[in-house]
Amino acid sequence: MTRTFVYSISAEESGTKIADYLRNHGYSRHILTCLKHTDDTVLVNGLGVYMNYVLQPDDRLTIVIPEETPSEHIVPVNLPFPVVYEDEDLMIINKPSDMPIHPSIHNYENTLANAAAWYFGQKGENFVYRCINRLDRDTTGLLILAKNRLSGALLSRMSAERKIHRQYLAIATGEIPKCGTIDAPIARACDSAILRQVDFVHGERAITHYRLLKFDGFYSLVLLQLETGRTHQIRAHLASEGHPLAGDTKYGQESFNRRYREKYQLKHQLLHAFRLSFPDGMDGRLSNLSGKCFEAPLPAQFQRIIKEEKLEEK
Repeated sequence: MTRTFVYSISAEESGTKIADYLRNHGYSRHILTCLKHTDDTVLVNGLGVYMNYVLQPDDRLTIVIPEETPSEHIVPVNLPFPVVYEDEDLMIINKPSDMPIHPSIHNYENTLANAAAWYFGQKGENFVYRCINRLDRDTTGLLILAKNRLSGALLSRMSAERKIHRQYLAIATGEIPKCGTIDAPIARACDSAILRQVDFVHGERAITHYRLLKFDGFYSLVLLQLETGRTHQIRAHLASEGHPLAGDTKYGQESFNRRYREKYQLKHQLLHAFRLSFPDGMDGRLSNLSGKCFEAPLPAQFQRIIKEEKLEEK
């Protein structure tokens, strides 16, 4: 959606060109180029100016960020789309299982993008799909969608710099140590476009911190935090330590997992992105998120296993 931002220029901020001022406020090169070539998007005290205008004390700088062409090729479909938080710049979604993030050849109308297109269509708003973080198809939990170009640029940078902290809950097979860190590089598995494996020769560095919460003799309830964000990182790391996730058919140990898959009708790995937090001291357009933390409740299957297996506190 088109978004308008207004800045009141202080004496300390004066003497700076608009382009430099906006760059210091997180505007990407792509956005600056768009503003430069679009009329009536950069105004000072109500009048259009060029990007090399030197700001003066008490100037009122108005920036109108036009939206890109709507995501016309994403088919709106009425799918589950649980909104945890929404403002003018972003929304946080609690993604259900069996829902890919992006459309693909075999997943054209069953993705989070389809659900988002339906959601914005019902509100009569233009829709451009900007998913900031990723989750596997069958991993549940919190995802961030940016609603305009600037928030997309700011959030993408924060995510790349690991300033947005994400914590996961998982049910792993066997008893893991009370706490620790897995620092093992991950690479694509041989002869597979999907699977990943620990590979100390060809892999990229991957770091997962974990803490055991509960253990029942068969399962461990684990709290995890990623320092890096490799594909299938948690699944590949825990499997490499001999503790694949319950229900994980790609990385699981079949003999250990079969009984529990049948008992609980597990169709996917039990991994849930349950907490997402933003750092203190954020300023600029996302200052309202400073220090905020969002949580998504455990899915019903998680809760059922915890209850029926009588997992004991460690």
